[in-house]
Amino acid sequence: MDDAHRTRWTRRTLDWLRTEVGSALLLVGVVLVALAWANSPFSGAYEHLWELPVHVDAGDLRFDMDLHHWVNDGLMVLFFFVVGLEVRQELAVGALRQRNRRLVPLVAGALGVLTPAAVYLVIAGRDAPTGWGVVIGTDTAFLLGVLALVGPAMSNQLRIFLLTLSVVDDFIAVTVIGTVYSDDVRPGPLVLAAACLLALWLLGRAREWRSTPYVLVVVVLWGATVQAGVHPSLAGMLAGLLVPAASPEREDVVRAKHLFRSYWQSPNAGVARVVGLGLARSISVNHRLHEQLRTPVSLVVVPVFAFANAGIDLRGGALGEAFGSTVLWGVVAGLVAGKLVGISLGAWAAVRAGLGELPDGVGPGSVVGGAALSGIGFTVSLLIADLAFEDEADTQAAAIGVLVAMVLSSLVGAFAFRVARVRFGEHSADLPVTLTPDVDVERDHLRGPAGAPYTVVEYLDFQCPFCARATGMGQDLADHFGDQIRYVVRHLPLEDVHPQAFGAALAAEAAHRQGAFWEMHDVLFANQARLEPDDLRGYALELGLDVERFDRDMADETLAERVRAHAESARASGAQGTPTFFLNGVRNQGSHDARTLIAALEESLPEAAVRRRS
Repeated sequence: MDDAHRTRWTRRTLDWLRTEVGSALLLVGVVLVALAWANSPFSGAYEHLWELPVHVDAGDLRFDMDLHHWVNDGLMVLFFFVVGLEVRQELAVGALRQRNRRLVPLVAGALGVLTPAAVYLVIAGRDAPTGWGVVIGTDTAFLLGVLALVGPAMSNQLRIFLLTLSVVDDFIAVTVIGTVYSDDVRPGPLVLAAACLLALWLLGRAREWRSTPYVLVVVVLWGATVQAGVHPSLAGMLAGLLVPAASPEREDVVRAKHLFRSYWQSPNAGVARVVGLGLARSISVNHRLHEQLRTPVSLVVVPVFAFANAGIDLRGGALGEAFGSTVLWGVVAGLVAGKLVGISLGAWAAVRAGLGELPDGVGPGSVVGGAALSGIGFTVSLLIADLAFEDEADTQAAAIGVLVAMVLSSLVGAFAFRVARVRFGEHSADLPVTLTPDVDVERDHLRGPAGAPYTVVEYLDFQCPFCARATGMGQDLADHFGDQIRYVVRHLPLEDVHPQAFGAALAAEAAHRQGAFWEMHDVLFANQARLEPDDLRGYALELGLDVERFDRDMADETLAERVRAHAESARASGAQGTPTFFLNGVRNQGSHDARTLIAALEESLPEAAVRRRS
């Protein structure tokens, strides 16, 4: 194999490992290797490896832990920091931002914590009551990986629902670790840790966009938390929550575009550095840190943790002893049955109480399947098992219970999804992907030849800063395909965030009645900051339209119904925001830059499928 082939193979392998299926299978492989080593004639080497003492001195401070504790109390802080970043993203720009979308999964997630704990205490509370925390967490990475293997082929909406559930799980689990399972708290370092959290909050309030100050404060916070005697997982979660997240601002993106133009004209290191800083500034520090840490955490931190904690010696009757322990059965019942019942019951009760609805495209059978998979505790469960028990036999029984529950939850989830598919017709747990209705050359607004082989339909909002006309992406498509493409626009005014979008859509339709839709379309995008009624009337005057007729048409309810019909077709087609593109009738679900759309369009025709098969 030459270097080029080796490089391509390595890149493809890494890309596969970054997928949910790849990362889950990687963890399974690591667990099996750890179990095999711990039960082999070389098990002593496995134990000695993790007992290896490692100490770090920083002035008068001394961090003296064995390798196992460095993994659990050091590396895993990165895992919980990434979890905190994800929670902040969901609160700021994701599923937890809208009340009607967050209450159902939040209630389901809360019951998905309380019910397993109650089940555990009923079974094992008399013998080992401190172990209730083992069953409250869900391993998000494992859950999503197994979902990709056994769930519906299209399950993105269910995935978002389960991610929101895991926000509750992770937050409560980390709070429990940092408070219930922390001993001998020292007040001095604890005050320093609180000061670090305050510093992170102040950095966010000051809109500091550089990541370095946040990283330095988080490092000090970790050290202070370890010295304070509080488990540092809590510090990692809280730190991630305090790193601000936001959607890109149009002004910052435009500034970055001009900076790149400078580099295009003068490619040197100094200009490249300025361009890099400008690009970084256009993306929130939360998203940048998450992007930088996500792959190392999933491919290094979590597998190393699994390797350090899953190596359970099952020889010498240990397995039989564990299965005779109420701890094991409390963990298995709590994770497998408790999660399934708690989450399913919580989602049903929240919907019945009118707190919200299930995500579009997600049926009750899919919720039950996802609830079953939430019994895969693994990472958090093994971490708490290591902290919760004083008796080594109880720790071992709990760890074996976590592994048994992982297998059983996966099997129960696969069965639930099969029943949902066969009995209830739930073949998908996602939004529709097919354009509904199809393009009508008589009614739709169309640019380009009616019979062109490539069709792009864009649902747009005239206040959307990243729609095709606003970014110039539509022109890039036209330049590339020429008369081989037709471009269609439909309205999706997002009135909750863009209050003038509906009026602008009416203005475009009123101009259409005088044969000037595309002229008004271009003017509206060129003046996105000025879309008041007087502005719209002025644009009609500039375009030479009959202004009195324009005014009458703006008040015509027929045009308002047309705009609402476009918005309804967007919902029926799975479009929830702008811009949303349909390429030859299929909704684009990835990036929507011109290069990506061009490649997707060229791969969408039947002859491209023939080339791929050959």
